[in-house]
Amino acid sequence: MNGNPSKIEIFAPFGAAYEWMKGMLFRPFDVARWLTIAFAAFLAGNIGGGGGKFTRLGRLGNGNWGYSSTRYGDFQSDWNIEPWVIAGIVVAVLIGLAIALIWMWVSSRGRFIFTDCVVKNKAAIKEPWREFRREGNSYFLFSLVVAAGMIFLLGITLLIAWLPLSVLMGNRDSREAIVIPLIVLSVIVVLISLGLALFFVLVAQFMVPVMYRRRCLAQEAFLDVTKLILGNPGPFILFVLFGIGLAIVVGVIAMLVTCITCCIGAFPYISTVLLLPVIVWLMAFKLLFLRQFGDQYDVWAATGTAAPAIEPSSNPPA
Repeated sequence: MNGNPSKIEIFAPFGAAYEWMKGMLFRPFDVARWLTIAFAAFLAGNIGGGGGKFTRLGRLGNGNWGYSSTRYGDFQSDWNIEPWVIAGIVVAVLIGLAIALIWMWVSSRGRFIFTDCVVKNKAAIKEPWREFRREGNSYFLFSLVVAAGMIFLLGITLLIAWLPLSVLMGNRDSREAIVIPLIVLSVIVVLISLGLALFFVLVAQFMVPVMYRRRCLAQEAFLDVTKLILGNPGPFILFVLFGIGLAIVVGVIAMLVTCITCCIGAFPYISTVLLLPVIVWLMAFKLLFLRQFGDQYDVWAATGTAAPAIEPSSNPPA
């Protein structure tokens, strides 16, 4: 069934991924192996479930935040913020940014580590960390460029939305003439932004498997996956719709786990340990789905490991 879009299936690789997950984690069951694979999944950014917030924030003070607004919309200018407070805020932001960049770099390597664990059916951290250094660094740099592009796109979106809004607020006579174009423009901008974000998320889902299979850099993988999706929109639309349903189910499971464990299951690594079967199952499903598009997308072919068999969900009509 490889390479033929008419034969690309959803449920068949999903069932094969379930069998692969059982073989990895339960045949036999090994606590040390489980924790190692969970750590690889954690490094890949698979935090697991958050379970939602179970605390309700109360009122934040009595409304006096260093300034008071009058009925005319004027603000006091005597904030009296100490210089050391401003310096502390700047330092905290820089530290937070540095931590975010470090985690992004580690997660970029971790994606290849977790992929290697699932493909080779093994629990290893150090070996794939060194082996996929080049690919992981390339994915990290690519992610930085994309993040900068997303921030730029967000800025442009806000600017487009703000310019008509400023005119609307400043010129009362033109409000009726501008309100409808403003709404239309805002809806168009939001839809375009969401469409671009969703498309990139979908492409990013398959970039790491392609880089893993071909040992190529992120730019090549991005172009290849983009062409693959644009050339086969039907199967990928089904994949997205099926993934949305799975995300809802996983979210419900994560909330239940968090409640049952008295919120202990909401902690990052612990949640990954508890939800590891689901995480491995979904990872294997993605790899098996991509494998149907041809040998050049078969991650198992790059390792010589026997790949799980995908049984057709139904026989074609005679």
